[in-house]
Amino acid sequence: MARRRKKKETSSSSGGGGWITTFSDLMSLLLTFFILLYSMSSVSLEKFQEASNSIQSAFNGGDSIIEESIKDTETEPSEDITAAPSEDSLDPELIKMYNEVVAFLEANEMTAQASVEYDQDGIYVNIQESILFGSGSAIIAESGESTLNGLSDLIQQFENDVVVEGYTDDVPMNNSIFSSNWELSTGRALSVLRYLSEERSVDPTRLSAKGYGEYHPISPNDSEENKEKNRRVNIVLVYDRQGE
Repeated sequence: MARRRKKKETSSSSGGGGWITTFSDLMSLLLTFFILLYSMSSVSLEKFQEASNSIQSAFNGGDSIIEESIKDTETEPSEDITAAPSEDSLDPELIKMYNEVVAFLEANEMTAQASVEYDQDGIYVNIQESILFGSGSAIIAESGESTLNGLSDLIQQFENDVVVEGYTDDVPMNNSIFSSNWELSTGRALSVLRYLSEERSVDPTRLSAKGYGEYHPISPNDSEENKEKNRRVNIVLVYDRQGE
């Protein structure tokens, strides 16, 4: 009896390259994740394009995933939230004006009588109440006249409008002349305004006065030293921004 020969079992596999498709999909996902990370930050588009081209070349010119992400980044530029105003953003003429005021006070040895600050609205020359007035009074003292004489020469060097601002501490005011700190601060501002105009010939059309009472302190009214800082008069050289 003849034996039957067993048929050889043959493999029907088409080869071992199926893993390449999975690997390519994985690389595409990784590239997409990479692009999303970079699209959320501020980067150089030119350098980013070079990097993307290199990556695409390494994978034999894949689909346009990177190019689409770059287009999205171009249409939605990132915002620099750390940017803050600085001196560079102020008009150079304002900075020049401030430096001239400081130089004037130093040259005339007036830095002990007045301090200077500035912002985009102008230059603020701060004079303490004790130099200009007696307690609860709006009559300019002799020391105040001397200080205002010097400051009037400074004012005359410019053509800017001038605002005289009066401030007080939070101690209630009620005497025969002033019934509140509103009246006292306004009265002092007006006294300075009239002195500059009537005694020092500053053009009255340039002058105006404001009284803020106790409501704009520069220090807490929690000590005598701080209250003294709050009792003050500011002479403001108004900065007129060009083109507005």
